[in-house]
Amino acid sequence: LGPSVARDARRLGARLTALWRYGRLLLRSLYYNSLSDSDTLLDCAFEPVYWIVDNVTRWFGVVFVCLVVLLTSSVVIIVYLFVLPTILATYPLHWIAWHLCCGHWLLLLVVFHYYKATTTSPGHPPKDKRDVPSVSVCKKCITPKPPRTHHCSICSVCVLKMDHHCPWLNNCVGHLNHRYFFSFCLYMTLGCMYCSISSRNLFLEAYSVIEVRQGEPGDSGAGVLRSCSSAGSYGSFSSVAVALGGLTLWHAKLISRGETSVERHINRKEARRLQEKGKVFRNPFHHGRLNNWKLFFGVETRRHWLTRVLLPSSHPPSGDGIMWDCTFTRSDPMAI
Repeated sequence: LGPSVARDARRLGARLTALWRYGRLLLRSLYYNSLSDSDTLLDCAFEPVYWIVDNVTRWFGVVFVCLVVLLTSSVVIIVYLFVLPTILATYPLHWIAWHLCCGHWLLLLVVFHYYKATTTSPGHPPKDKRDVPSVSVCKKCITPKPPRTHHCSICSVCVLKMDHHCPWLNNCVGHLNHRYFFSFCLYMTLGCMYCSISSRNLFLEAYSVIEVRQGEPGDSGAGVLRSCSSAGSYGSFSSVAVALGGLTLWHAKLISRGETSVERHINRKEARRLQEKGKVFRNPFHHGRLNNWKLFFGVETRRHWLTRVLLPSSHPPSGDGIMWDCTFTRSDPMAI
């Protein structure tokens, strides 16, 4: 019995050893491969943090949209209650007509473009076509990515010509709604500047009488409320005009260069890489400043500057967001 027991023990030990090695191999296969490095390990470690940030941002997007609607509505109400009556009572007829036309024109454009920017899909790559040109494969969607397409971790989908995810829209800014987003920023800035300039005299008068009216006995408070509302509105107009104006100028600069916010960082990195090799980087999607603006707004004739830029228009953007006309071809790989 002695040799047989020893033989069985060795067999059992060999099986346990093989099982242990196989289990360890399975465990390592879950988190290790030949392509992993420190960056991969850090991404895996911070994946729960990324998930929390993405989901919180997605949930807060609804809150931000409600805040935009609430603040815009409150500004419009204050203008109708205090600023507009002052204009009607003190301004000559031609200035009254100008203010009525200009103010309501800006209001119409702001409301229209914000609604379209929030409700219009930014555009996604088709999943039912196999002949779609692609430059890479999305590691998260496991689908081909056309040029200028990037994955949004908040929306969990690839977006055509993605610029960024805007929490104030609760939507991505991409190929199909980029024009709506920029037009909203532009006309919102112009609207705030218009309201700030129009209510400047009213603000100066209100600021000078707030303390006096607060000290008057028997004051009903209506005058103080009017003065405080005027002063607060002027501060809001000016602050939004400065903050949103800077954002508008930044995006105008990107549009003039024929690139998006995402491509701006990629192109700068690519330019530094090529500079080290003694080469010069050129953006293949840059068609000249004026042509970039025409392509962005979809302007094909001179009349379109009025009907498609200065008036509300739901026309689709130029191209399908999948195929892009490049200004030149190059043999050097291009980061897209």
